[in-house]
Amino acid sequence: MPRLAVVSDAVMPYHTGGKEARYAALLPRLARSGLQIDLYTMKWWGSGPDPVHDGVALHALSPMLPLYRGERRSVLQAVVFALCSMRLLLRRFDALEADAIPFLQLFPLKLVALIRRKPLLVTWHELWGRDYWRQYLGPAGVIAAAIEAYAVRLPDHIFAASEGTAERIRVLRGERGGVSVVPNGLDLQHITAAPAGEPSDVLCVGRLLAHKKVDVVLEALAQLPGLRLLVLGQGPELARLQALALNLGVAERVEFRPPVPDRLELLGLIKAARVLAFPSEREGFGMVALEALACGTPVVTSSHPDNEARRLVQPGVNGVVGPAQAAAVAEGIAQVLSAGAPMRAAARAGVADSDWETIADRLAGSIHTLLGATPPVAVRTGE
Repeated sequence: MPRLAVVSDAVMPYHTGGKEARYAALLPRLARSGLQIDLYTMKWWGSGPDPVHDGVALHALSPMLPLYRGERRSVLQAVVFALCSMRLLLRRFDALEADAIPFLQLFPLKLVALIRRKPLLVTWHELWGRDYWRQYLGPAGVIAAAIEAYAVRLPDHIFAASEGTAERIRVLRGERGGVSVVPNGLDLQHITAAPAGEPSDVLCVGRLLAHKKVDVVLEALAQLPGLRLLVLGQGPELARLQALALNLGVAERVEFRPPVPDRLELLGLIKAARVLAFPSEREGFGMVALEALACGTPVVTSSHPDNEARRLVQPGVNGVVGPAQAAAVAEGIAQVLSAGAPMRAAARAGVADSDWETIADRLAGSIHTLLGATPPVAVRTGE
């Protein structure tokens, strides 16, 4: 049985995010396809033996260090995790698969792959580029952008989470090729089974960071009397957003809650919302937008070119796409609410091909082909 060593510094159930949810959905299905999956991460689980989750064995490469220092990713954590990735020289595997974030680990992983003469496969969610790196880090962003541009040339094959990310990667890789699109997906049966939760007019879900533009949603709410907003998330912007809600006079119509760890409960809250406000200016895919559509909740999102979630929304059909500005977001929310049931039905219908099982079949086939292994068995539950 081919052995796939997967490298990611953050994994569920210990940390929740887009890349963690993707691996949590795909890796057990890949294990059922005829691959042995070893997931190498930080020591999230404290003392005791290495855990096994749904057929996926977890192993610690490094001690557990905080992923963030304030609003930014921790450089110390990235360096330590990258150095500890060299430990894979002594582990058994037929291929390496790594999440691209936070980039530095790709350099030792490439060295490991070369020494062991095994392919390096990388999942790439988003490509920031020089402009955004300079916005994120200031002058030091030029160096970070150069590291990213070089790192994208290291893998033998890249699985991009969206077509937009794939297009940018192909430009940087040039004649190297080796880029395919494997989008994020959904457990449609799980979503269908989730009971609707507490209703809300407008919902925001995600880490509270500046580029998520939750402040714009608050400003839009001030233009929409009578509507209530539920914000699910935490992050460095929380205190500023709470103060802004007070200053705008909408604090009594806004509720801030921490992230909801229970998936069924979260899906129920999304399903019960009238609209998901998601005006983020940077998303490698926009998982929560896809989940909202599957729940029948239309999405108002940003037209910013770095927001790949905009590709999920058909304006006027299952949501609204426009500038991340208060007036535009307010108008989009009002348009969705006036559209009513037909738009909710269109939202559900548009994601029928986004089931994780279908996507896992495609990814398993690609990995087996790259390894020259026997084609995989179906990964569908119960098969």
